[in-house]
Amino acid sequence: MHARLDASIRGRITADVTAGEYGYTLPYFQHMLAAGAVDCLQADVTGCGGITVRPRVAALAQAHGLGISGHCAPHAHAAACVPNLRHLEWFHDHVRIERLLFDGALDPSGGAITPSSDGPPGPGLSLDTERGQPFRTR
Repeated sequence: MHARLDASIRGRITADVTAGEYGYTLPYFQHMLAAGAVDCLQADVTGCGGITVRPRVAALAQAHGLGISGHCAPHAHAAACVPNLRHLEWFHDHVRIERLLFDGALDPSGGAITPSSDGPPGPGLSLDTERGQPFRTR
C-alpha cells in the first residue's frame, strides 16, 4: 500500500473508485476507508483471508456506508451473504477456465447469477480431474 493514501484521486474524477483487490488484512481495508480513498471496496476472496475474512471486510465497508464487490465464481456465495454487495465483475478468461475445469460454474447470461445451495461446499465448484488431465504438468 502506498504510504500516502488519500482521497485526491477520488476527488478529481467523476467515476467511482473501486480498489482493494490485492488487500489481505483488515487494517489494509480500514486504512483505505479512513482515508476516504474509495467508493467501493473490492476484496478478493482468494487473497483477503478467504470466506471467513471477506464478510468482515464487507462489514467495514458497510460501516462507512459503502458497498463491496468481487469477481467471478469464487465470490458468488460470499457475495450473496452480505447486504452491501454492489457488483461482481465477470471476466471471460476466468469463466472459460471455470467451465473447462469445474462443475458448477455459474452462467451470467442476462446479467445476473444465482448461487445454489445444492452444490459442493465453498464456492460451489468441484474440480473435474478428468477434464483437467490434459493440463497436468507432471
